[in-house]
Amino acid sequence: MNSEREFEYTETDFLRVKNLVYNFAGIDLNESKKNLVYNRLAKRIRFLQQDSFDEYLNYVEAQGEAEFIHLINAITTNLTFFFRENHHFEFLAETVIPELLQKNQTTKKIRVWSAGCSTGEEPYSIAIVLKEAVPPGWDAKVIATDLDTNVVNTASNGVYKIDRLKGVSETRKKNWFMRGKGSNDGYVKVKPDLQSIIEFGQINLMNEWPIKDQIDVIFCRNVVIYFDKETQSKLFNRYADLLREKGYLFVGHSESLYKVCDRFELLGKTIYQKKD
Repeated sequence: MNSEREFEYTETDFLRVKNLVYNFAGIDLNESKKNLVYNRLAKRIRFLQQDSFDEYLNYVEAQGEAEFIHLINAITTNLTFFFRENHHFEFLAETVIPELLQKNQTTKKIRVWSAGCSTGEEPYSIAIVLKEAVPPGWDAKVIATDLDTNVVNTASNGVYKIDRLKGVSETRKKNWFMRGKGSNDGYVKVKPDLQSIIEFGQINLMNEWPIKDQIDVIFCRNVVIYFDKETQSKLFNRYADLLREKGYLFVGHSESLYKVCDRFELLGKTIYQKKD
């Protein structure tokens, strides 16, 4: 594709990458991503001291899941922060939870799934809302999963640079985070009380899901932007199967179920409710 490049990169190489990421993670790479794929993967090839894309892609196929996840991470973006798209958390606190407190009165159980939890800012934001809005005596939990075990480990550790808390009020900072001292200055750690209601795990959304409970709310934000319409449709239909009656689905700001899945009703900006 370009003789000036450090590594040879052919149309065949791009098509191999495209097929690998689609088959493993459902991600649909279009032609406009060719240069991005080269730039992101060249770093990985350099790091592994390999000589070509062909050598690297053979290595990916031989290594299996561990290297597939490096490949996926290289070409996707883990941009996230606490209370991102804050209207979702306001709707959760003001509309969804009061409704669930009525509806789930007999079981006193609430389950929220953060599907694509990245480094943990989303599930901790959900957990803060649950802690603040759900009365004692209820079993309210967040299931937080991602394809990448590294980001799941970061999430479960719950340690963040203090500037990641920009969108968090002073009261919430005080209630839910501990400031680091000495060598940990400039960092915060999530308090154990908050961590205790989150269950972290690794899930590839394309595979079977080991989730046994029916779910009240699913956050799947900025995940399906990488999927083609067919994969999106399958995923949203599986979410509809897993959600309880009238369950809620929150998606990312540039995502929509329009002409993809007709089992949800649009309630507000990127907020959906499962139809009867």
